[in-house]
Amino acid sequence: RLERYIAFDIGDRRIGIAVSDPFNSYALPSQTYVRTGFRRDIEALVKVIREKGATAMVCGLPVNVDGTPSEQTEKTERFIRALEEAAGMPAVREDERYTSVVAHEQLREGGRKAKEHKKYVDALAAANILDGFLAKLRKQGENL
Repeated sequence: RLERYIAFDIGDRRIGIAVSDPFNSYALPSQTYVRTGFRRDIEALVKVIREKGATAMVCGLPVNVDGTPSEQTEKTERFIRALEEAAGMPAVREDERYTSVVAHEQLREGGRKAKEHKKYVDALAAANILDGFLAKLRKQGENL
């Protein structure tokens, strides 16, 4: 049975959300959730997980440029652990270095004005995180 993946780009103010297509070929940016408080955020994301029919989740993990953990890594990790518990499923942690930078570039190339980026950048960053994960999955499948 194919998993249905949901990905989260977890920030202090907003959380980008993306889902996989039914065949896990690519990621679709879904929405940007504006944070209102730790517990409410967790409840809202669990609701989205259920609505999207996701059976597995991928969360971006922010690390320093050299790959070492940062203060943000620990904050995000605490949030992921609470989300895993509430959703009743483990999360794959995926390195999210540069996913927001790439998302901003994609928006610029798509002709979006800089002040519009805020609405789209987080969901697009989540899609980039998920695309990276799906590419790894395909590669593993080819090497079996």
